[in-house]
Amino acid sequence: MRKWKQESEGKTALLIEGARRIGKSTVFEAFAKNEYKSYILIDFSRVSRETKELFEDISDLNYLFLQLQLQYKVDLHERNSVIIFDEVQLCPMAQQAIKALVEDRRYDYIETGSLISIKKNVKDILIPSEERKLSMYPMDYEEFLWAIGDEATFPLLKKCFEMNQGIGDALNRKQLRQFRLYMLVGGMPQAVDAYINTNNFRKVDEVKRDILNLYESDFAKIDSTGRLAMLFDAIPAQLNKNASRFQASGVLNGEKPDKILELIAELKDSKTVLISYNTNDPSAGMANTRDLSRYKIFLSDTGLFVTLMFKDKDFTENEIYEKLLNDKLSVNLGYLYENIVAQCLAANGNELFYHTIMNTQSKHNYEIDFILAKKNKIVPLEVKSSGYKTHKSLDVFTEKYSNHILKRYLVYTKDLSKEQDIFCIPVYMVPFL
Repeated sequence: MRKWKQESEGKTALLIEGARRIGKSTVFEAFAKNEYKSYILIDFSRVSRETKELFEDISDLNYLFLQLQLQYKVDLHERNSVIIFDEVQLCPMAQQAIKALVEDRRYDYIETGSLISIKKNVKDILIPSEERKLSMYPMDYEEFLWAIGDEATFPLLKKCFEMNQGIGDALNRKQLRQFRLYMLVGGMPQAVDAYINTNNFRKVDEVKRDILNLYESDFAKIDSTGRLAMLFDAIPAQLNKNASRFQASGVLNGEKPDKILELIAELKDSKTVLISYNTNDPSAGMANTRDLSRYKIFLSDTGLFVTLMFKDKDFTENEIYEKLLNDKLSVNLGYLYENIVAQCLAANGNELFYHTIMNTQSKHNYEIDFILAKKNKIVPLEVKSSGYKTHKSLDVFTEKYSNHILKRYLVYTKDLSKEQDIFCIPVYMVPFL
């Protein structure tokens, strides 16, 4: 956000995209307090009709600014004030006004809202091109550690990673337990707050259920037939199948392929999920060779994923909290680790891709769980939910694409080590990739 302010110098507005309840409002208000002499926060979910009507005629900007200063009792300072449009999807005319407001250059502008709701509400307005988009995600592991009062661990782990130095089995077990706690609570600020204040997983789970219910209400506004909600609810079961792709046709029986792709795009726009696409040829640029009909869907927050898995049951029946925290998770729940790896990679700005290689000798194909693009090369990752170092998929992939590989990683639960040219890293070090 600071980079946008310095580079933009008022030439663009900042549009913060992200799922509901990830803390967008808290972040941009703190930014406004720290970076500007004054700010006006217009929350369109609460403003009066008179305030909304101000944006229906913006031919006289002096009048608009005068009215806003009077209504909010805030003095605006040229090039040192910011006006924030919160929940901007509820006032499409305010978003359309951004073009004229930015051209005026007197103040900076920040917009936020649910992207899926924005798309529904702006069909009849001109979307301004003067918007810089910024994606925001749930709290990452470093931010989670900050929240629980630990600012020392993350930089030290990063230093160990950069030096390719293990931390020892005892410390590794301690760090894994802490990371599994993050997986269970997740990165939704309200859930983290509930954990800090109550130290009670039941209370945390209640908060997460409320958030999931909010998401499903949002889906219903976009698709009243309930198909979006069905796709969302099916994510745990689909990952549990360990199939090479999300089988949407099995969830929405009889639905046309084009309509399914449209629904998946809307789900992706909601920022509640992360889509990983199968790349047909990782050596030729993954964005150019991705197969839009072959994909996996993860939740953008693993804590919500834990709750979604048992959404139709009482909290007491959710065995994952105890089993994951005590490292007794069964192998068939290993996709929880895939979800947290996807979350960590996305939070660092990576697009998600995977690759499947046919095994002609058996029905079990070889699959690289994630592939990153680094320095015009590719970095394959194989994810394990245990400490086993088997990596047949990595080996087969390397035989085929060795000239294009920068590094190979096995993500597992043991201490950092190196086996030949494979870097074996504990899952809590994925944020450093």
